[in-house]
This record gives sequence, C-alpha cells and structure tokens, in this order.
Amino acid sequence: MKHGLFAVCGIFVSGFLFVGVPQVASAATLYMDPSETHAYRADTATVAVRIDTDDGECINTADIVVSYDPSVIAVDVSRGDSILSLWVEDPKIDQNTHTVTFAGGVPNGYCGRVPGDPQLSNVLAKIVFQVPGFSVGTDNKKEAHISFGTESHVFLNDGLGTLAPLKTFGATITLDDKAGNALTDHWSEAVQQDTVMPSPFSIELVQNDTVFSGKYYVVFSTTDKQSGIDHYEVLEEPIKELSLFKWGIPNRSWVKAKNPYVLVDQSLKSVIRVKAIDKAGNERIAIFAPEDTARLIDPTHIILIATLAVLMFGVVFLVSILLRRRFFKTKEVEVLDTTPHNEL
Repeated sequence: MKHGLFAVCGIFVSGFLFVGVPQVASAATLYMDPSETHAYRADTATVAVRIDTDDGECINTADIVVSYDPSVIAVDVSRGDSILSLWVEDPKIDQNTHTVTFAGGVPNGYCGRVPGDPQLSNVLAKIVFQVPGFSVGTDNKKEAHISFGTESHVFLNDGLGTLAPLKTFGATITLDDKAGNALTDHWSEAVQQDTVMPSPFSIELVQNDTVFSGKYYVVFSTTDKQSGIDHYEVLEEPIKELSLFKWGIPNRSWVKAKNPYVLVDQSLKSVIRVKAIDKAGNERIAIFAPEDTARLIDPTHIILIATLAVLMFGVVFLVSILLRRRFFKTKEVEVLDTTPHNEL
C-alpha cells in the first residue's frame, strides 16, 4: 500500500517507545477468525483479523489490506478489542475495490499472546460483513472468500522498521441460498445496546526534533469494549479566550483528528480537549493544559476571583451574625413572656 510511509512509521513507533528485543528472522502470521462461517441471506457475519508472532519476535506496526468477494458487503470495522493503539490510517471500506484497509502501531511492541490466554487478545480489527438478499443483478454465489492483499505488511519492533516475514490465512463465508427464519444483525444490536462511554484516558504532550519537523503534538488513546471507538475530535482553546463562567468557546468547533495529533497552537497557550466517540455515539472527554498556560491566565481574572471570594465570605459572615442576633432576641422575648407579673 504505502510501504515507505509505514516503514517510517515502524521506525517512529519503535524509535521512541522501543524496548530492546533480539532481532530475529521469524515470521508473523495474519489470520481470520473464524476461518469458516455460515450466514443466511440478509444476515451479518463478523470476522476478526488476528496476528500471531513466533517465539522471541515482537512487532510494532501493521499495515493491512483485506480483499473480499462482491457477494458480501463490508459494512463496518470495529477496533474495540484491537491491540493497535496508534492509528496511522483509520479503517476504511472501499466498496468499489472491495477492500478494507487500516494501519496502526503498538507502543513498546506486541510479542504474542500470553500462553493460556482464553481471550485470544491478538485482534487487530473486526470486520462486519452483510450478506445481500436475493435480487436481480446480485451476485448470488454460494461462498464468499476473504483474503489478505499482498500489500499487507507487518514491521518488527527493532527500531529499524524491518519487514517481518509474513504468512496469511483468509476466511470463507458460506452463503445459504435462503433467508433465515429470523434475520440477525448482531453488530447493529450490539451498537444499539451500547450505553457505556469509552474508557478514561489521558493526553500526553510530546516534542522531538525528528518527528513532525520538531512540532509539538499530543498522543492519546482509549478503548471501548462494547461498540468500539469510532473517531476522535480535538478542540484547542486559547487560554486568553477562556471564561470563568462558561465551558468551551462558542465560535470554535471540534475537529476530527487522528492519534497522534500535531497542535495548531505551537506556542502552547491553549487548553487541549480530546473527545473519544464510540460507534453508538457515547463520548468521553480528556483535558490537557500545558504547564505554561498557568502563567498566561489574565491577572484580572485572579483579582476577580479573589474579590468574589472575599465578598462571598463577607455576605456569609454578615448573614450568620444577623441570624445569631435574631435567635438570641427570640429567646429573650420567650423568657420575658414566661416570667410571672405581680398584681398591683
């Protein structure tokens, strides 16, 4: 696909997040799970793209191209369980070429599943396919084959962006020639039932002379175990425009962003907000204020805050005194009313 670009990406991921590992010539294996599945017409089927590494091998970047028969339609890609956290290229479905492409990295590298891991935590992404119903002009084949394109590459976590020898295994969806008794769309049901926000996350400010021409950028990542992260949005708010009585800037808008994100405000005079949105529309926002912004707060704001605090304290103090006096006055009146009077 973009061999040179992702070779550089491999160097980037390992160059700054690299943990020393022996350089070996073992192979990585890309495969689809399940390798064989059955689906009725108009149903959906989900196929997971997984990766295995040989003993002693660690990878940090995967550039994946998946091709599928026109007899099925790729409708969505879930990355909720993905081991990839730095996404160089978000999942993209091309209905014209019948391909799904994505690329991402693993900070510190991925060295294979832990022995005995029951969760099979080696997922790169999950692709949701829909089986069309019968119609005029529809390709009504009995099987749909899904395979990895020759442009797929995996890079070793060796700090050099070295290509890992790769073995690939595709999948087959057997298409029933009739519709099921009850049409099933498990993926849509899962998305509709997702009411949980993405997991909490933080934002890290980074600067390196060899990356992004030395510009400041932020790194962020989170997961959503229900429907998966759909996309991120970023909002940079100059500190001088922030208000004490409102959150957010009306004339500024969120922009769709990828991780990592190069800051527009390279002077670091803005508060940075990153919003993670899952496929069900649930949102979680993380906030980061560069250290220098603390010195950029308008002194008049500090004076105003102090003045308001003093006034509030004074009001509370005055009200407490008035209430105390009223209380003792009421007690005094009660005492006088209950005192017996001598008759004249």
